[in-house]
Amino acid sequence: MDGGKLKRLWPRTLSEIEMPDGRSARRLASEPVSRRVGHADRWDEGFLRLSGARTKRPLSSIVDGLGIYYDATAASELETMLQEGGWESGEILARADAGIRLLRDARLSLDNDPRRADLGQILGRGGRAPGRRPLVVIVDQEPKDPTIAFGLASAKAFTDMLAVAAAEHPEAERVVILDPAAKAGARGHLDEAAIRAAGAQAVTRPVEAWSAVEAADHVFAVTSHLGFEAALAGRPVTCFGVPFYAGWGFTDDRLTPIRRTRTRTPADVFAAVYLICSRYCEPYGNEPCRFEEAATILRLIVEEQRANALKTLCVGFSSWKRRWLTQALSVPGLAPVIAKPQHAPTPAEIARYDRVVAWASRAPASLAGACRAAGVPLLRMEDGFIRSIGLGVALRPGASHVVDATGIYYDASGPSDLETMLEAGGFSEDVLERARRLRNAIVEAGLSKYNVGAAPMPPMPRPGRVVLVAGQVENDASIRLCGATVAGNEGLLRKARERHPDAVIAFKPHPDVEAGLRPGRVPPEVLSRLADVVLRDVAAADALAAADHVETISSLIGFEALLRGKTVTTHGLPFYAGWGLTESPSCPRRTRRVSLDELAAAALIVYPHYVDPRSGLPCPPEVITLRLSEGDASLARREPTAEAALKQIWSLASRYLFQRK
Repeated sequence: MDGGKLKRLWPRTLSEIEMPDGRSARRLASEPVSRRVGHADRWDEGFLRLSGARTKRPLSSIVDGLGIYYDATAASELETMLQEGGWESGEILARADAGIRLLRDARLSLDNDPRRADLGQILGRGGRAPGRRPLVVIVDQEPKDPTIAFGLASAKAFTDMLAVAAAEHPEAERVVILDPAAKAGARGHLDEAAIRAAGAQAVTRPVEAWSAVEAADHVFAVTSHLGFEAALAGRPVTCFGVPFYAGWGFTDDRLTPIRRTRTRTPADVFAAVYLICSRYCEPYGNEPCRFEEAATILRLIVEEQRANALKTLCVGFSSWKRRWLTQALSVPGLAPVIAKPQHAPTPAEIARYDRVVAWASRAPASLAGACRAAGVPLLRMEDGFIRSIGLGVALRPGASHVVDATGIYYDASGPSDLETMLEAGGFSEDVLERARRLRNAIVEAGLSKYNVGAAPMPPMPRPGRVVLVAGQVENDASIRLCGATVAGNEGLLRKARERHPDAVIAFKPHPDVEAGLRPGRVPPEVLSRLADVVLRDVAAADALAAADHVETISSLIGFEALLRGKTVTTHGLPFYAGWGLTESPSCPRRTRRVSLDELAAAALIVYPHYVDPRSGLPCPPEVITLRLSEGDASLARREPTAEAALKQIWSLASRYLFQRK
């Protein structure tokens, strides 16, 4: 606030539009010049909304200096624009067409609660089959909805609408639904007795908006936004009030707005309300953005919520992961049930859930069989490939994870969703270009999975080709299940020295081993004989910058080396091997030659899931890359548990004892 007035938080995009014929555009009251004539802006939440999320600013807002879009009693900027015209251009109408397709494809509406039901499934209507009775959808609204009175309607409009629908469509199947934008638990104007008396069926469950549009042959509405969505989909719409989309020639209006005399298409109205009169603010940095970016963000969040809108039992998770797991797998109104760390559930227990999610390396041996017996899908979860500032074993929660319905990416004994994705290919050019930009950003920022290591890079003992040997945790599942052809870190070092007798061998111990938290330490006398330099507490990015070639069993450093254009030999079969990018054992399931951009697209964009540590919302990998490059403190913070404190004490003691030897 500034002197009691609301400060403009982002620029008015309408002023960016030029008139096609060169005429000067009409100044609208909510543009900055309006300050000199004393107008006050009216703000309302826009049509792209985050269900159950708390953000500093709404994802979308509508700003109006004349009135407000749903008030048909007076002029608004939206109405003025549509009536007077002059702002239309090929570019903005093309954006409108693309935006309509995006909303329909992603099924984005005012309320995107993933628990809403599909109307077609409720009614048992399998598509729009020939010969079936037409379906008329009648949209009720809650009495407190302000758009009703401002849309020149009253409670009587709903009873009139019900009666007219019956009179005009006597042979059709008629159903009454509550407006999908209504709050959970709300009631409408029409009671079930009145609905039955009119020969219609009342659907009491909250329904998803686009499912109602797709099922309907005709929509009756008073002022519900569902009427506009139906018009966007080409359905006939009858209005018993005056919503913002009525009066432009594409709806059957039982009330006639006196100021709206121009004929418009649904795409015209969409362009005006979604692209010009609305403001968008992305939720991660609270910065203004375009409709397309806001809709893409909303699609990502809604798709994550829909995937998690299932009764979920989590098995094999350490106690310290409870907070992180709840954040990663919850949706508004539904959180996962987390079993005790060592609990192996029976089929009878599992049958109460829609899915089981297990930490892949700690799942009980009996779990897969119990899930099969219960007929419940088992998904395996693990950390993603861009994770945190600090180690998971040190109880620092990750910002990325994968959920695999087939296997898990590090288990070469069977397929995984990631392997299937790479074998199938078919990535779009947009995704490949995005992957190219993302890997360049990761390399420029010097990022890796854990982003640990503060020691300076030591000088190489002599000139020559540098071979980086990446140590690993020797009891890690990624070694046990990758089909390793060497035994442990010592065996890897011996193989590297044998293969590169004249090179400078630089050995980088795994951070968990170096911290004294996991096994894999190589005796000092062996190190001095096989390695020319040991990179203790050196960041992976610095080690890779100095290397010409990488030798590893299955370490993620091999993937990070590929992102940096290095050559890699693996003595096992990690997810990035067997595709023609590395020298590795063969795998009969991996037959495609994969490009680096395809590998990056699959492993960094399509396969993993990311959670923004600041907002708690699902986010794209670009946000996590930015957070890591900024050194976001939330990505380095340990879980505040006694276990974390004990881990820290043990790590410090182990380092002290190791350095004294």
